[in-house]
Amino acid sequence: MNQFVDEYLSVIKFEKNLSENTVNSYSSDIEKFLLYAKKNEITDLNDIDSKLIAKYFELQRTRGITNTTSARYLSAIKSFFKYLFNNRYIQKNPAEKFSSAKRSRKLPSVLSVEEIEKILDCPDTKEKFGLRDKAILELFYSCGLRVSELVNVKINDLFFKEEVIRVFGKGSKERIVPIGRSAVKWVIEYLSKSRPLLEKKIRSQNYLFLNSRGSKLTRMGVWKIVNRYALESGIKRDIHPHVFRHSFATHLLEGGADLRAVQEMLGHSDISTTQIYTHIDRNYIKQVHRDHHPRG
Repeated sequence: MNQFVDEYLSVIKFEKNLSENTVNSYSSDIEKFLLYAKKNEITDLNDIDSKLIAKYFELQRTRGITNTTSARYLSAIKSFFKYLFNNRYIQKNPAEKFSSAKRSRKLPSVLSVEEIEKILDCPDTKEKFGLRDKAILELFYSCGLRVSELVNVKINDLFFKEEVIRVFGKGSKERIVPIGRSAVKWVIEYLSKSRPLLEKKIRSQNYLFLNSRGSKLTRMGVWKIVNRYALESGIKRDIHPHVFRHSFATHLLEGGADLRAVQEMLGHSDISTTQIYTHIDRNYIKQVHRDHHPRG
């Protein structure tokens, strides 16, 4: 069974151009299901039927998985068996009758402008790592990047004269994102004073943000940086790097930015993904009405 999984994963990665994170998630989800099939003494993909799939999801529900996770599991399994059936590796598609569950979209957590300012003011810019962290936080908020995009920014992706940077998003899609003057100032400061102290010629490979070993920062490294300064700022909520992206989008819309422009900056292929931030914007508008209308 493993050879079919490997072949399928190669197809969705190289032909369908799905991101590495999505491929890894699908790989994990399919492997969990096939392990369940083996525990039920099934070693041939043709012996898997819809009853087994239904039992598997019933088991997952008893374990308390969220609707979002369940929807992802089903998406991975449906896609895998559709591939097997279309390529005649199996005689019938046991996942065909299962309808994809609609994922409930939660409103993302967002920081106020004042909370963002508190976090941005925390790093000690006189210290090399503090200056690096200041540049990271400024770039995060200025450009609304995903963590995976930020850690992969290289020096030759910076076009400060044009006030833009180049980013490679999901599926390696390239986009150009505006960068604010404050972020430009701090990134230039980091490049001149801090990065040369961290750089190791072979390890650094022209990546913008480096760790103490001179290698590019990891996603977890960025997570720890954001969490550290959120705690130092006195914010009690659980803050993760994506909150900066959510706040970026929400503050732009609150300021009157065009939804299509925000979609372009975020790198969303579907505007419906960007529209989730308009719900937050509506809540903000309602609050403004309550606070300022004489009969609010």
